[in-house]
Amino acid sequence: MYMKNWRLEAAIVAVGLLLLGWMLRGGINDFRDRERVVTVKGLAEMEVPADKVVWPLVHKDIGNDPAVIYANIAKKNAAIVAFLKNNGVSDAEISIAPPEIIDMEAERYANQNVNYRYNATSVITVTSKNVDNVRKLMTEQAELLKQGIAIAGGDYRYNVSYEFTGLNTIKPQMIEEATKNARAAAEKFAKDSDSKLGKIRNATQGQFTISDRDSNTPYIKSVRVVTTVTYYLKN
Repeated sequence: MYMKNWRLEAAIVAVGLLLLGWMLRGGINDFRDRERVVTVKGLAEMEVPADKVVWPLVHKDIGNDPAVIYANIAKKNAAIVAFLKNNGVSDAEISIAPPEIIDMEAERYANQNVNYRYNATSVITVTSKNVDNVRKLMTEQAELLKQGIAIAGGDYRYNVSYEFTGLNTIKPQMIEEATKNARAAAEKFAKDSDSKLGKIRNATQGQFTISDRDSNTPYIKSVRVVTTVTYYLKN
């Protein structure tokens, strides 16, 4: 009787060990499958037209009498505003900054033999969503020159700037494209390594960047995003 019980217990233990070994093997294999991963990046790029422009119109005046200078500035400002409004720019899109007056005699390092004491700079800024119209007006500044108004250039503080403000409208499409491109890269890697692509382990989305397409066309923007995705690989 004792011998039979011992054999039965031994058989149960043996079966249990076999089952445990099978489960451990399966668990180890599953663990190994899960730990085999590939990390890929997916890029999405899109060119879009700028939908906002900031155009500073800068004009200067010099003289020895501040009152005369202010009168000249006011006259020129009125002519510039009229030019803009006659060509489709609204009052809400126009802002006029107070003139900047420099007293050349008060400047520490200025040439003391200057012919004019005061140097005035006035800036009228157009901020508009009608980019095409503003770009058209930029080519028609000769109309102001005919009135004796020269729009100054070359000052980095008053460069024309273009913006794209519609990022939220294209974000979903670009994220989808970046993720699709990342999966395509992962599938190729899996195929080349005789594996199968598993589930996503984790994914991170990079920052969207908006830059000029090139230095000659700042009114066309290049939008870019990179998505990083890690996939499990299966045998």
